[in-house]
Amino acid sequence: MDQQPAPDLVARLLAHPLYGEVRDEHALRLFMSSHVVCVWDFQCLLKALQRELTCVSVPWLPTPDPEARRLINEIVLDEESDLAPGGGHLSHFELYREAMRDAGADGRAIDALLAALGRGEPVGSALDGCGLPLAAVQFARTTLELAAGPPHVAAAAFAWGREEVIPDMFRRLVGTLASHDARRWGRLRYYLERHIERDADVHSVAARALAQRLCGEDARRQIEARSAARAALQARLALWDALAATIRAGRATDAPLATGARGAEDAAC
Repeated sequence: MDQQPAPDLVARLLAHPLYGEVRDEHALRLFMSSHVVCVWDFQCLLKALQRELTCVSVPWLPTPDPEARRLINEIVLDEESDLAPGGGHLSHFELYREAMRDAGADGRAIDALLAALGRGEPVGSALDGCGLPLAAVQFARTTLELAAGPPHVAAAAFAWGREEVIPDMFRRLVGTLASHDARRWGRLRYYLERHIERDADVHSVAARALAQRLCGEDARRQIEARSAARAALQARLALWDALAATIRAGRATDAPLATGARGAEDAAC
């Protein structure tokens, strides 16, 4: 199984109207406040694979597949401690959270989620109570369910539901930032461009190889892997639908106010 198992869903995702809606700073902030959960649950999916394919306990024991170990650890190195703009290293989640602060995007919900998890609250109740939009919570729930499955299921969601499609998705967003204030949006642009570079050339190749290795010639595993990839992409489409609707609704709500303000100015004249 070496081809994208859901090309129909990928085509819908890359042609989604959301990219056209995210065209101003207000829309970008709304996008980031929900999309940040995708950055967080990506790390959960990644660490689930690392836990299954490497030894992360003491006493250490060698795991049976050295090549799988290498593939996942190479990806973890970038995702958990990549080069930060200006020097040093950050996880991609921490980099995204810094980009949100620069942009003035609302990070209270994701911070509440992390605080609840830090107190030991179960992840399900932490998601329900943190204040993230329902569509973002549902997306994260899907990812966590896939992460909790067998390694070949998690690897398929990771490879074909995330690493393969992220570069093309992010290319559609980078252009939006070209005309925006670099001081406010430069860190987000760095985050997007870094993913385009690393995911397209390195991570997607490694993730595909890992999923193929875990499925092998086992027909049942291949069917389950295809199903997992489709589930991940369908969850993304549902989130994109909800985000596009939220942004459009915000513009519709603002329009009468703008008209009213213009009418008041005309009357004053």
